[in-house]
Amino acid sequence: MKHHIRTVGRALAISLTMATAASAEWVYSSTPTPNAYIQSSTSTLELQCDRIRFVPAGYEDSQDIVTKQGILIRFMKNGTTEAGSFQAGRENAELQIVDNYPVEVAFKNAEDYSFVLDQIAANASVDLSMIDKDVTYGIFDLKGSGSAIKNLRAACGGSASISSSAEYEAPEGVVYCGGGGIKRQIEYAILENPDGDWDAIVSVNGDTVRAMTANSYFGNSEPPKGFVVALLGEDRSEFLVFKEGSENWLEYGDYRYDQCN
Repeated sequence: MKHHIRTVGRALAISLTMATAASAEWVYSSTPTPNAYIQSSTSTLELQCDRIRFVPAGYEDSQDIVTKQGILIRFMKNGTTEAGSFQAGRENAELQIVDNYPVEVAFKNAEDYSFVLDQIAANASVDLSMIDKDVTYGIFDLKGSGSAIKNLRAACGGSASISSSAEYEAPEGVVYCGGGGIKRQIEYAILENPDGDWDAIVSVNGDTVRAMTANSYFGNSEPPKGFVVALLGEDRSEFLVFKEGSENWLEYGDYRYDQCN
C-alpha cells in the first residue's frame, strides 16, 4: 500500500494544468450503478463501489496515465497543504482507458480504496497528478463529498469498506426544522466516547456525519447571545447551536432552524 498521512502539511510546488479546483457540487446517483461524482466543464471524477473513473481535460492525459501505469492522488487540506496521498499503480490497481476516454482505476485491495474514500470525504480538495512530475491532471473541490460517499458506501454494502463515520446511527434528541428552498431536519449528539478529534455527530435529513465541537468558534470576539457550541462537520459543514430561556435553535448556512419536537 502506498498511502501516507502527514502530520505536518507541506507546501506544494505544482505546475497546474488547471488553475483552480473544479467549482461544482458532489452528486450521488444510484443508476446505472451506484456512484458519486463531480463534474466541471472540462473534467469529471466518478467514484464507484471499487474503482475510480477520471475524465481529464484532454485525451492525451488519459493516454499518459495508462502508459505510465500510475497516478498520484493528493488530498489537500487547503490550496497549498497536503494532508496525505495515495499512488495508484500496477502493484495495487488496474489502470485502463474505458469507453474510449475515461481512465479507470480499479483497486485490488478494499482497504486501499477505503483509505482514498475516507480522505476524499475529509479534505478540501483532491489533486490527481503525474507520478513522475509535479504536474496536475485535474483538481476537484470536495464540498459535499462526505454525504455523497456515505450514500455510495451504503449502496455498495460489502463491495466497499465502511468507515467509522458511516457506522453511527442518527442521533435522537432535539430536532431542529427550517431552511429555505430545501427544508431540513437537523439533530446532533455529543459522543460519550469520541472517535479521535470527532466528539459529536450531526444528522441532516437522515444523513449522519462526524463533527468536532468548538466552544471558542468566535475566537477573541464576544459570541452572540445564547451561543452554546459550534459543530464542525467532517464534510466541512458548520452548525451553530443556541439556547436562550425556553428557545432552542441552530444556525446552518444562512438559515435558522428552530426546535420542532
